Order: sequence, then structure tokens, then C-alpha cells
Amino acid sequence: MTSTPSTSAKTNRLNGGQVIIRTLKKTGIKTIFCLSGTAHTHLLFAAQDEKFRIVSGRHETATVAAADGYARVSGKVGVALIKADQGLPNALTGIITANLACSPVVVIVSLTPENTLEADGAGDNDQLHLAKGICKWARTVPTADRLAEFVDTALRHATSGRPGVAVLGVPQQFEGAAVEYIEQAKEEHLAPVRSGPSAESIAQAVSLIANAKRPLIVAGTGAALSGAGATLRHLARTYKLPVFGGNLGRGLVPEDLKLGFSWPLAQVAAKDADVVLFVGTRLSQRLGYGLAPRFAADAKFIQIDVEAKEIGRNRAVDVAIASDAKLALDALSAALAAKNYAGVGEPAWVNKAMEVRMARIDELGRGDAAPIHPYRMGRDLMAQMPENAIYVGDGADIQNWMHAILRIKSERAFMDHYPLGSMGIGTPLALGAAAASREIAEDTGEAERPVVLVTGDGSFGFYCAELNGAALAGLKIVCLMSNDGGWGTEKHGQMNAMGRHINCELGQCDYHLIAHTFGLKGERIEKPEDIAPAIRRAFAADQTTVLNVITDPAAGIVRKQDPRVQTIAFEDIVSSQKKHYTPAIA
Repeated sequence: MTSTPSTSAKTNRLNGGQVIIRTLKKTGIKTIFCLSGTAHTHLLFAAQDEKFRIVSGRHETATVAAADGYARVSGKVGVALIKADQGLPNALTGIITANLACSPVVVIVSLTPENTLEADGAGDNDQLHLAKGICKWARTVPTADRLAEFVDTALRHATSGRPGVAVLGVPQQFEGAAVEYIEQAKEEHLAPVRSGPSAESIAQAVSLIANAKRPLIVAGTGAALSGAGATLRHLARTYKLPVFGGNLGRGLVPEDLKLGFSWPLAQVAAKDADVVLFVGTRLSQRLGYGLAPRFAADAKFIQIDVEAKEIGRNRAVDVAIASDAKLALDALSAALAAKNYAGVGEPAWVNKAMEVRMARIDELGRGDAAPIHPYRMGRDLMAQMPENAIYVGDGADIQNWMHAILRIKSERAFMDHYPLGSMGIGTPLALGAAAASREIAEDTGEAERPVVLVTGDGSFGFYCAELNGAALAGLKIVCLMSNDGGWGTEKHGQMNAMGRHINCELGQCDYHLIAHTFGLKGERIEKPEDIAPAIRRAFAADQTTVLNVITDPAAGIVRKQDPRVQTIAFEDIVSSQKKHYTPAIA
């Protein structure tokens, strides 16, 4: 039994933990993520009283990553609770990952009371100093009676403009302090102010598209966050404009290889486009920085981004549209209709550019003999994965293999560790995605969207204890692990360059037994014919299943040597693009 103050109709006095939870609740958040400890005791009891679900974590980066996965799927703010001292240093990778992925996440950090800090102690008196360079916003609540104000502000910063991570420091004693709180009359779902495009920029974009012979749209996370999916599908279907999706932008236009494509697979065609419209995506490494040879040097670029400073990164653009993605695409769609734009017909040029790549991919992994090729695992998964499934990718070589086979067909259905590339984080991302899927199902009355995690044996080892959180919370994840017994990308990189390798072996361990440790299901699979039945069992199960698929340890050398199967080139920097990417394949 707790001694915390209860709500009073006369005084409206609550403890600080109750204030925080009620401020979060009015935005529609119903799930929070927390690594256990005494730091947030009052807040956690308040969450329980308000019927929040609390998903437990085993590492602070994973706790933040789970909140990140929840945010990417639900569209709500993900909330992670951690402790400052040891917790904040542990959480840095999760914070960086979520911030770079533009995920709206609030990390509430319990701070050591200031009166216990020494003038010359081992730690910094600014307890948030580690986070300030890697997140969007970081502040410490100065007094308990301003908790609601600071939580509201953190939520606003996490969701406004380009979303990101807000880190809120709360002195530990504030959560138990009695404060006045004025209850809101109704829920206030976050509705960030959106800026629209100028008429001039839309007119310029329409002119370029109308005169293009091979127009291309590249859609990223910003398009998904703005809710631009319906407009993108309209543009693609009405005007036969091909859309290459990346990151959370995958699936906004279903990847049917007719109008919808994934960037990793279809990027070999990008060099043939004469006008490229970028929607909510940065001209970063995965896009070849927008430079030749990934894109034609004389291609015309249109870029839509809510963050003006992102426009023209690494390459000048011809039309800059600093705007919310949906508002800009709506305006563009209306202007194209007013101009009676008819499009240029089916985009056969994309598939033509992909012919050699697709033929090579189709050759590999077709046999029934062991060892299992990763393509076999991918094909068997795609044959059974529902179109509304949420796919979480992790690892290195297996990510590359899966990009060739994977087809995302729905919105908010793809995530991985990019752009930071911190392997292992897929497991907690999947945990958060499953929590969001359950919450959405409860809100809508629809069935839960299944969550699929495909990972490597190396990446699985980072945060495999987060399966404990899935077990405790009753969350279901279908996990397929490609176990080639080593750090495949590093091993084959060394083999390709040096003819030998060192410090890359892991051994083909029984990782499925980790699932058993937490009371979950797990199977070891060594024969190709056993993959499909195991996947069926995993989808039919009522809890998380880990399928430990023993894959060919020699397969990865092909990825290093054959550019036709390189959907991700880790060596891809400006100075080596011509060698490693968009090769001239006869």
C-alpha cells in the first residue's frame, strides 16, 4: 500500500508521478517502456492506476528502442523511463537511433537530487549533458509544480517539425511531491502545426514533372510521418509515376514491382530518371548523396522536406519545397490535375534497368539441399507473411539478402536500424512494434497486425534478453534468425580483401534456447524443407517464437563480389561509389 497523495475534488492535489501520467494520457498514449528500478516508483504506480501498459526492458538502449518501435507503428509518442546515473550512458545508442530515424520519443530521466551532488564529484552536475548533443531537445524540470508544463513541452518538441527525441530530466523527488494539477476536460491528441508549400514552388515542380520522360518519386520517413500515403498512391496510380520507398516510406505505395518498389532493390534504375521528386527523405549515404553515378548528373531534382536545412544536402536541387510532405503532395496533385497532366505511361524503364539484377537474384537459393541459402528463408517467409505485417530488419548480410526478396505492402510496416546502423536494436524495435500493434487493435477492434523480426546471429546477441519483456507483456513476435555462425559481413569482407579472416567466428549456437529460457517458443532449423512449416507454426502460435535457421556460412562472399545482389553496399562512400554501386552490367 502506498502513501502517495490521492486525487481530491477540492484541492486537485496529485503527486508528481500522477501529473506526468495524466499529461501523457491526454495525448492518447497507453503504453510506456521502463527498465525496472526505484527511480520511477511513483510514476509507475500512477501508470498502473491509469490503466497504462508497462513494458519492461533489460537495457536502457533497448528501452528507448522499444519506445521508438512503438512510435513508428502507432504514430503516437513513444515514452521511455530510465535513470540518469548508469542509465543515461547506456541509453545513448537508443536515443541516437530514434533521433536519426525521426521518431517522436520522449525519454524521461530520473535525476539524482541536486542536494546530493558534490562540488567535485565523479559525475557532471549537469546530468543531461551526455544527451544534449544527440537529441532534439533536452531540459530539466526546475520545480515540481511545473511538471505538466515541461512534459507538454517535451511532447511538442518530439512531434513538431521534423520529429525526434526529447529528453526530460525529472529530479527523483519530484515524482513523489504533492502538486496542484488542473484536470483537462478531454483528451488533446497532439496536432503539430504544419507549413504548406508556396504556389511558386508547386508550379515549378509541375513544370518539371510534366516535361519529364522518366519521372521518379523517392519517398522516405517524412512522407509516412505526414500521412501522405493516400496521395502518393493516387499520384502513382493516376499518372503511372514509379515510387521508390525507403525506411518508413516503404509500403506507402505497395511494392508490387509495377508502381511501388523498395529503394534498396530498385536503386539501380535511379540513374535513368530525368526528374526525381524526393519526399521526406534525406540525400544521405543510402541515396548516394544524390550524386552520380547513383543519379544522372543532369537529372532535375525536386525536394520536399519539412526541415528546410535538409534541402540540397550534398547536391543542389532545382525546386526546393520546404513544407509538410502531405500538404505539398496534395498541392502538387491538384496542380497536375488542373494542368490535365496524363503521365507518361507504364514505367517500363524501371523494370528494364532491373532485369539483370532480378535474373541473378532469381537464380540463387532455389535448391532443396542444405546448407540453407538466406534467399530460401526469405522466399518462404514472403509466401506466408500477411500483407499488413510489420517487418523489422536487423543484422548486416541478412538485411542485404532480405531486401532482394522483401515486398512491403502496407503503411508503417517497415523499420530497421538505419540510419545509425546499430545492429541488435531490431529486437527491441520489434518489441515496441508489437506493443503498438496490440494497442491499435484494442482501439479499433481489428485483429493485431503480426510483427516479424528478421535478424542475424550476431545482431540477435546484443539485446536477446529483451525477449523477457515480450514474455512478461504477452507480446508476440515471429523472429527468424539467419545463423551463419559468424559476423558475415566482416568475415567475407576480410576474405575478399585478404584471403583469410580473423575474429569473425561465433559458432552456430542454439539461440532458440534463449526463447525457451523466457518461456517462449524456439526451434532450430537445418533443412530447407523445414522452414515453411516452422513459419506456419510461428504465425499460429500465441506467443513469441524464435526460429534459429542455420544458413550457409559461405553465401556471403557472393554478396561481396557480385554487385547484382548488393542492395546495401557498406563500402558506399563518395570516393568508391563508382566501384561499388550502380555498376554497368551487361
